[in-house]
This record gives sequence, C-alpha cells and structure tokens, in this order.
Amino acid sequence: MNTIKYILAFLSGSVLIGCTNLDETVYDSVASENYYNTKMDVIRVAFRPFEHGYHSIEQYIPLNELTADQLITPTRDGWWDDNGIWRIMHDHNYDVEQGIDKLKYEWDECFQGIGQCNYTIEELDKLSPEKFGFTQAEFNNLRGQNRALRAWYYLRLLDEYRNIPYTVSYNDQSKNTKSQVDPKRIFELIESDLKAGVDLLESKSETGGNLSKQGQMTKAAAAALLVRLYLNAEVYIGENRRSECEKYAENIINGEYGPYEVASRWDAPFDWNNETCDEVIFAFPGSTQTHWHLNGDAYWWTVPANFSDYVNDKKSVAGSHNAKYAASPSYDNDGNLFNYELGMPIQKFRKYPGDVRMKLYRNLGNSQREGFFVYGYLPYQGSDGKTKYVTAPTLGYRLYIRDAVGQFKDMDPTRWPGGASKMENGDHNSGWHFVKYPMYEDGDPGQDQSDFVVLRLPEVIYSLAECKLRDGDAETAGKLLNSVRKRYYPETNWQEVLYAPEGNVMLDLKEMLDEWGREFFAEGRRRTDLIRFGKFHDRWWDKDPDPDNHTEIFPIVRDILGANKELKQNPGYND
Repeated sequence: MNTIKYILAFLSGSVLIGCTNLDETVYDSVASENYYNTKMDVIRVAFRPFEHGYHSIEQYIPLNELTADQLITPTRDGWWDDNGIWRIMHDHNYDVEQGIDKLKYEWDECFQGIGQCNYTIEELDKLSPEKFGFTQAEFNNLRGQNRALRAWYYLRLLDEYRNIPYTVSYNDQSKNTKSQVDPKRIFELIESDLKAGVDLLESKSETGGNLSKQGQMTKAAAAALLVRLYLNAEVYIGENRRSECEKYAENIINGEYGPYEVASRWDAPFDWNNETCDEVIFAFPGSTQTHWHLNGDAYWWTVPANFSDYVNDKKSVAGSHNAKYAASPSYDNDGNLFNYELGMPIQKFRKYPGDVRMKLYRNLGNSQREGFFVYGYLPYQGSDGKTKYVTAPTLGYRLYIRDAVGQFKDMDPTRWPGGASKMENGDHNSGWHFVKYPMYEDGDPGQDQSDFVVLRLPEVIYSLAECKLRDGDAETAGKLLNSVRKRYYPETNWQEVLYAPEGNVMLDLKEMLDEWGREFFAEGRRRTDLIRFGKFHDRWWDKDPDPDNHTEIFPIVRDILGANKELKQNPGYND
C-alpha cells in the first residue's frame, strides 16, 4: 500500500490531531529539500510511524499467543504442519536455527519503527510551531506522539528479547549503540519517553469515544503503557514497581487524563464503531483501506477455512479465512476432561454460568453480532433455500467443532475416536474457534471497519487489581475485577460468579491469572502474563515443562546476528 496515500486517508477523517484545522488542501508535489511548507506536511511526518506500528502487529500476536497455553495451531488433514514450526513455538524449542520468521520480523519491524520515531522526533525539534500555525500545546502533542510510540516499540522488544541495542537518534549515530545494553537502560528510556508523553500529550476531553483523537496517543495512553511497564518491572529489571503501577492506574481510572469507562457490552471495544467506545484508550484506525488486524496472522484466521459460508463475507477485503488459531483443548480423545492447571481456556470460560461470550458466534444484521466462540455444527442457508453446513476443505466432511484435538472427521458428536491428543494429530474439527473482531456479511456497512485496539481500560483495572492482590488486599482487587466482569453474566447469577465480597468466589493468584486469560483471550499478552506469574515454564496440553527459564526471552535469529557482529546471543541459546 502506498504510504503517503495511506497517511492522507488516515488524516482525511480528522482522526489525528483534533485541535488542528484539517480543512483539505491538496499539494500534488513538494520538493524533498524543502518539504515542510504547510501544517499538514508536519502532521504527515509526525504520524508516518503509526502506519508502520499498525502493520507490525502481524508478528506480535502469534509470537505472544502461540508460545503460551491458550492458543494452538494443530495440523489439520495435512494442513498447518509447516515443518513443525507451530509445534516448536508451542513446546518452547525455538532456537537460532529454527527458522521462525516471526522472530526476525518482530525485531526488524520494531527497530524500523524506532528509527522512524527517532527521525520524526529530531525533525520536529528543528521546526518552529509558529511558522506552521501551531499553538505550543498542539506542537507539544505532536512531539509527544513519537516518544510514546517509540516507547511502545521498545516495550515489545524489552519484553521479548530483553537484551537489545539502545537507539535514540537518526542523525547522530554516536548516541546509539550497536551492542546490547543492560535492560535497565532500556527500561529507563521507555519510562522517560512515557512520562514525557504524559506531560506533552493531550487528554481526552469528552465521552463518546476517542473521536478526533482516535489513532493518536493521549496522556491516558502513555500512562497505560507505564502501567504495563511497571506491572512487569520485576521480570524486566528485578525491581518491584507496583506502587508506580498503582499510581498511574488510579489516575486513569479516576479520570485524571479524561473520561474512560468500561463498556456495557463485551464486544463494544472490538465492534465496527469502536472509535465511539469509551473503554478504548488507544487503537489504530481500521477501514476497508487499512485492516491489518483482519489479515491472516491476526484475527482473520481464527475460524474454519469455509467460515464465509456461515457468515457470508466472501467479498470482504480481508480475503479468505483459514483455521490457523484455535483454543487449546479441554478434553482428551476419550471424552475425559484434562486436569491441567494451565491452558483449557474454554473450560475456564465455562466455569462461571451465564457468560454471554459462550454463545455461538452469529451475525444479527445491521452491524450487530452475538457470541464469541465458534463450535459444533455451523448451519447456513444455501442458494436453494435449504439448510447446509460448513464443511472441511479438501476432504469435505461436515464440521462439528469440538473442544478437543483428534481425528474426528464425520464421527457422530456423541462418539470419541480415542488415541493421542497432540499438535500433529488434528483435523478441521479440532479446537473451538473464536471471533474477536466481528466478521459481518457482505453489504453490511460495518464490514471490516473495526479499529485495532492496543490499550483498553480493563487492562488498567486488572493491573491495579493484581497489584492490590499481591499486596494482600483481595477485597479491593475483587471489586475492581467485578467492575468489568458484571457485563458478562446476568444479574441473577452475580452472587455465584462475582468475587468476594460482592459474590461468593474467592480470589487468589491462580484465579487472577485465569481471569487475565478470560478477559484478554487472544489479545497478544498471554505469554507476558504467564511469565509474570512464574508459569511460562510449566506443563500444559501437549507441552512438557521447560528444563529452565531461558525461553522466557526469545533467541536472536541467525540473520540478525549476521547483520550485526556486535550482538551477543541471548543466554541459553546457541549463537
């Protein structure tokens, strides 16, 4: 996609700088040696790195979900073997030679984004706001955008690789390092950029969503990233920073950076009009022109290959579906429930009765849907008016999707095939699927319109709850979690499903981790949460315990090591 065309489209909806007049003026060509002729020229440069950031999520999500306990990519009738790469990720057997291209792309994409941010930060430092008609507050907001975005890129790298180079300048390479630096130096850079963002950026000023600020960082976005940073500080740098985590979380919850609130519907922050949702703190704007989260390695391949027959979205710009992602199973192939502490996400959703997310996904028309999961038979009306069912590709058997992994084919739902339940023994019935962002039918105006959510208020609430719980205040933690969880269950069930003291459920760290998994299922954070809870090395379905903890961070792959001889391989991996 043409980058300038993309940014022009991005800006034309007045989504990037709400207090600036964006009346359209067309400039067909601007000499590169004198680019900054207009206010819009400055805005385009300021937000160019955001396009790259949105694109980069295609690597981020699989790396942080397929290495964890909730999502799997089993083989399916010869599909999805890919030389065993998904099994390698699931088992934590990744190494420098394994050819996991996502590891290279994540490193490259983040450092390219950092380079773009560095360039923009230095370019803006050269400019006079008055010359281009900016107020100082408007210009400060532009300056804060790329510092906060740079922190977001660096936070990913710190979390995934820990030992990385320090790069803060595009023009002066003496300020950068080719070799890795101590993780605390990166931590402090992220912290500094985000605190600057809290000072420089604008606050959301009204309810009804982010509106004119959709697609740009705000004070709350910078503060929410600080919450994320401090919550994981013990993992990153061995320091307890929960007090700072609590401070910024409380500031956001109390409205210090603008009015945010938990949506009454669980799917509102992911729906076609989620730019109007006050739960969303930061999202990349999506549309039929920009929809990278609806590409394969994000959310378009979380359903059966022939799912378009069920939802009638065959003309969607996101293309065909495929069954890459499914939930890790709860049942073995004799129909018995597994007893793993980790994984088994569907069983953990089943734990509390009345959860509206457990309904079978279906479109209701007029840009509305219900349900989260895809399971069982999937009926639809054929062109002849008769009821048909979604079938498997190639072999054509009628799907009956199960919370299990095995060779089911056309087997009656009451029967079980026996045999091993493992990654290399699945078919197209194996594992419940899910629909995070709606897959509306052709002709629906909401089709492919959802913005991609990076930060939402429940993350802040859950982070504060975890801090309270770790500090011994389970009652406050429970109330915080309940403020989100109430939307999932009928009020008549609240006594049974809410945490004490508002309900009967006792909250401990095990339940806290389970609740993180329910609320943020398939949002790209499960690996991080498992590591923070000390569970990433443990056993779950078809995965033995890790021999040590070196897999908490990823290896630096061969191509990256070869391109920079001053890099050292991460501990525990061959170089």
